[in-house]
Amino acid sequence: MSEDAPNRAAKLGIPEFPPDPADDFEWVPATRQVAGDLSEPPLIDWRTASTSRRAFLRGVVCSGVAVSASAHLFTLRPGEARAAVRGVERLVTLHINGRARRVDVPPSETLAQTIRYRLGLTGTKIGCNRAECGACTVLADDVPIYSCSTLTHQVRGKAITTVEGVAEPDGTLHPVQQAFIDELGPQCGFCTPGQVMSAVGLLKKNPNPTVDQARRALSGNLCRCGAYHHYLAGVMHAAGRT
Repeated sequence: MSEDAPNRAAKLGIPEFPPDPADDFEWVPATRQVAGDLSEPPLIDWRTASTSRRAFLRGVVCSGVAVSASAHLFTLRPGEARAAVRGVERLVTLHINGRARRVDVPPSETLAQTIRYRLGLTGTKIGCNRAECGACTVLADDVPIYSCSTLTHQVRGKAITTVEGVAEPDGTLHPVQQAFIDELGPQCGFCTPGQVMSAVGLLKKNPNPTVDQARRALSGNLCRCGAYHHYLAGVMHAAGRT
């Protein structure tokens, strides 16, 4: 019987399998081949026997007391008394359309939200809610502002006028309102309250504006229907009536 191939390969010194590159290294950790035979570092447990839970909590409390004491030491002068920090007062008085309205308002609430949802003056519209479209325009001391980006607490002591407050008490429309109707300014009507307030604010400051001045005054109000020419013509007609 002829000798099988594995035995013949063994006699000739030929390995039975292809060489493995890992065979060139000894079966020791690779770090020893790179850094030498280093001693093992001591194993340290994260929970040492010398630290107990009670000692840890005592250290945390004492460190907090020390930090608070140092802050008090460096911020107070001798003999100076400090009042306790109070929360922001929520109850404010707003002067809207000639009336004083007492209302409970959180510090983060905008004037548009207060006007619409707390006082029920829904003529002021909230469009973009980011001071871009002008639908929420009201007057603060006769100056047009975006009520959606103005906090209610910022207008304390100011006279606020909304679109409900520009007409006469007997219902007679303001010249701007009547001129907008005559010039077919309102289309869908959503931007109209803001357009009215911007125009009223302009005529209070400048009763005889030029076309460019009127155009600039209305530039902060966007009209989805594109009736800009009608609103501009309405402002110029209203200027002749005021």
